[in-house]
Amino acid sequence: MSGETDYNAVIVAEFRANHGKVGGAFEGAPLLLLHNTGARSGRRYVKPLMYLPDGDRYVVFASKGGAPENPAWYHNLLANPEAEIEVGDDTFTVRAEEVTGAERDRKYAEQAAAWPGFAAYQQKTERTIPVVVLTPVGPVR
Repeated sequence: MSGETDYNAVIVAEFRANHGKVGGAFEGAPLLLLHNTGARSGRRYVKPLMYLPDGDRYVVFASKGGAPENPAWYHNLLANPEAEIEVGDDTFTVRAEEVTGAERDRKYAEQAAAWPGFAAYQQKTERTIPVVVLTPVGPVR
């Protein structure tokens, strides 16, 4: 297991043990678990992500901490937009859609205002950090 995989596994276990709440760097943050399918491998992955609530939708940000490249989960969602998320104790089937232009800018600004680290991520990289809306399409399980 890689360091990132180990780190994510600890967060996933804590999330599930505490009804969607975790401590450390994510303490108090709105967090979900994204279940996505690898674009090339077809493997299933689970990735903890901060989100911005938007009515019944969940907005996530492909920041990768301001790295020069987009995270794998973003590419996976482009290839396979149907995914699942865990929020608290609930699991939903969602459809992912990237938002661009003014809507992207508004959502990113909202997230950066609530969580200033996101403003720093955008300053760290030359790429425009993608914004993805996850809309529930299936029943809560």
